[in-house]
Amino acid sequence: MTSLDDMFARTRGEGRAALIGYLPAGFPSVDGAIDAMVAMVEGGVDAIEVGLPYSDPLLDGPTIQAAVDAALHAGVTTTDVLHTVRQVAATGAPTLVMSYWNPIERFGVERFAAELKSAGGAGTITADITPDEAGAWIDATDAAGLDRVFLVAPSSTDARIASTAAATRGFVYAAAVMGVTGARAEVGSAARQLVERTKRATQLPVCVGLGVSTGAQAGEIAQFADGVIVGSAFVRRLLDASSPEEGIVGVRELAMELSIGVRRAAVAS
Repeated sequence: MTSLDDMFARTRGEGRAALIGYLPAGFPSVDGAIDAMVAMVEGGVDAIEVGLPYSDPLLDGPTIQAAVDAALHAGVTTTDVLHTVRQVAATGAPTLVMSYWNPIERFGVERFAAELKSAGGAGTITADITPDEAGAWIDATDAAGLDRVFLVAPSSTDARIASTAAATRGFVYAAAVMGVTGARAEVGSAARQLVERTKRATQLPVCVGLGVSTGAQAGEIAQFADGVIVGSAFVRRLLDASSPEEGIVGVRELAMELSIGVRRAAVAS
């Protein structure tokens, strides 16, 4: 059993979806990002995705790109990311790295897996590599005992969903809208359909990243998914804050609102 397995067992036992929050490491500073992630856990987030800043984030929308650019200009490194993981994992919340493939490959595939495990990381979400291209990563994560999360999308064929799920450990990430990340005003039917298709192919939890920004949206997704993933809305709280302290208050308040949303969905169902 991994820490993610334990988390999903707990949330299933509570009859609710898990709440997973994302922030990039190093924004507004390395310590500031750690404080914000800890505040998210205190507010009710069950697991944390630590973004590894990258100069060509093709799948990230403008909100996340703005924070990532600031982190890169401040000189944030992969070593800083691993330090962030260590500090956040100390809260007891499963802590993953969300990364594009290039930074992992540059750092060294086996080295990255070993150092992430040593830092207490639960695993990694790789946004831009498919399992058939990830043989070295699959071997490295198996050796380190890390979960590895791959993505499926509405455009994925049933065969692609099945092969992706077979190579995945921890949970399947359902990127339920086409295009870049970012908060959206409403939840469409594509999310539910993608979760249903994925669940036909695997017993793993299926978590939805859609652009959730409110407790009501989180509750809507929690009615059919095993986990709700929120990123841009947390980043926006930091970007809009007039001070790091105000940002920490903002992400904690949002975490509480989203946590209430997923728990109300459990009561309603």
